[in-house]
Amino acid sequence: MRVRVIAVGTRMPAWVASACDDYLTRLNSQLPIALEQIAPAARSPATAAATAIAAEGERLLKALRPGEFVSALDERGAQVSTRELATWLGARMQDGADLAFVIGGPDGLAPAVLARSRYTLALSRLTLPHALARVLLTEQLYRAHSILRGHPYHRD
Repeated sequence: MRVRVIAVGTRMPAWVASACDDYLTRLNSQLPIALEQIAPAARSPATAAATAIAAEGERLLKALRPGEFVSALDERGAQVSTRELATWLGARMQDGADLAFVIGGPDGLAPAVLARSRYTLALSRLTLPHALARVLLTEQLYRAHSILRGHPYHRD
């Protein structure tokens, strides 16, 4: 099973790249995870957000592979605990299908991307910058996988 995090945005602050790299490095020996960046659509005061969302949606859909289990990150998705995420990830690992998490740009995900998703996950009810969502997702995948491997969880 391979896991990809496909995120809109190519110019992340150094702290985002550093944090994501740290968690991906910790995970890659046990669960291969790759971070792929999608170019954001041009935005201007004259351009409607819907136009940018649609363009980014097309790019995200092109990046997805047939047969991948797609999970979209969206504030209206399921809110789960870390243990519930671990259970969900364990079930995906048992299925054996490749897994792709998609993170939209500053205006969210296109309806077509949400329709392609088989599971929609909310990291929080708070509105998060999409750069921070990358860090939170990679950290939670690391923590969930650690739970699956029997490592002590901080609340146990």
